[in-house]
Amino acid sequence: MADVFKPHSYQEFAIKKILELPAVALFLDMGLGKTACSLIAITHLLWDYFSVSKVLIIAPKKVAESTWDSEIKKWDITQQLKISKILGTASERQRALAAEADIYIINRDNVVWLMEQLHWRPKMFNMLILDESSSFKNHQAKRFKALRKVRPYFEKVLELTGTPGDKLMDLWAQIYLLDGGKRLGRTITEYRNRWFVPDKSNGYVVYSYKPKPGAEQEIYGAISDITFSMSAEDWLELPERIDNVISIDMGIGARARYKELERLLVLELPEGDVTAATAATLSNKLLQMANGAVYDENKGVIDIHDEKLVALKEIAESGNSILVFYAYRHDRDRLLKWFNYARELKTPEDVNDWNAGKIKMLITHPASAGYGLNLQAGGSTIVWFGLTWSLEQYKQANARLYRQGQQQAVIIHHLVTKGTMDEQVMAALAHKDAGQAELLAAVKARIEKYRTGESN
Repeated sequence: MADVFKPHSYQEFAIKKILELPAVALFLDMGLGKTACSLIAITHLLWDYFSVSKVLIIAPKKVAESTWDSEIKKWDITQQLKISKILGTASERQRALAAEADIYIINRDNVVWLMEQLHWRPKMFNMLILDESSSFKNHQAKRFKALRKVRPYFEKVLELTGTPGDKLMDLWAQIYLLDGGKRLGRTITEYRNRWFVPDKSNGYVVYSYKPKPGAEQEIYGAISDITFSMSAEDWLELPERIDNVISIDMGIGARARYKELERLLVLELPEGDVTAATAATLSNKLLQMANGAVYDENKGVIDIHDEKLVALKEIAESGNSILVFYAYRHDRDRLLKWFNYARELKTPEDVNDWNAGKIKMLITHPASAGYGLNLQAGGSTIVWFGLTWSLEQYKQANARLYRQGQQQAVIIHHLVTKGTMDEQVMAALAHKDAGQAELLAAVKARIEKYRTGESN
């Protein structure tokens, strides 16, 4: 039986803005009910205002598969909405596109395909919803360029996300899809020239930009009439959150092997400036080794240690259901080998079984399950087997359990291998400043130690 939707005051405000404005972004914290607010607004727009006929929703794959459909079935007022999922093979997507429905939902990886299909009928949809709009923060991505071309055909646009990005530069593309460049400039160059100055560069090549003094306030002021941000801490009584760092000692032999591989990797780097690409490559290798294994040049796996697996086994013996975030494919393979009862999150059935208490260990990559999935009914324990430099990814992933509706205290374990890159990542996450700049700084510090002979 469906529930009666009784909106909180902040949800009433969000619904009102969706109804009133032709373009709006709701930067609502995870767990504040962005999906429910959107669906309530859609029902009014379809059958009360008659201003919308067909809605296109673009979302991460797992969200497209299950989240919107589940939310429609949850509320009495939304059950009449008919949804068509443009997923699967090309022929399956074609059939779903041709089906009669109120809402059509597609995963973000098929946006370019969809825009090609709509070449001769761009007005099929008159409302666009970007679920997790931060997926469109890269102005150079094909999905952004494809959507930019057809943006004028949508009469109403709604963007939803809990984390619009790690930095101010991430805002331009998202806001452009709302207003066509009216507030932040019609090009990324115009945006940069107005509010930023070069930061890290090599000759004429600029790797990053930093905001001018007062830029942050000016940018937020410029978009304040169409963007609304709300924090879960201000509106919800969330359960207690316990962050626990478990220090992992890889052992003398493994540590020696780690240090030797680290030294060789550092010395192989060019003498010039370390770019984001080379820093990311080195960081990935070091984080792999901290987790217990590393890929060689032929994609073979070199085992380093099993200490994180041992620590996870001790956590699992508590009997609680555990959501485990891994970082690399060999992490996943080793987890599934060690824990034969573990299941990888792949399908809507996995989500349902987890929430029904049928899965004791659910493993997934944070980029795969970091957005939109409601997993709070299935457990309250998270284990970070492999850490991420992305603060946005980290926050979104934790919000799968630490969100509205969670009935227990949420425990977030971080497995951190001593004397490795893990410690730098954990420190950055703890201070809420993880990102590319911190990655570069950490890698450069290690390089300096080896090249000056200070590392032991």
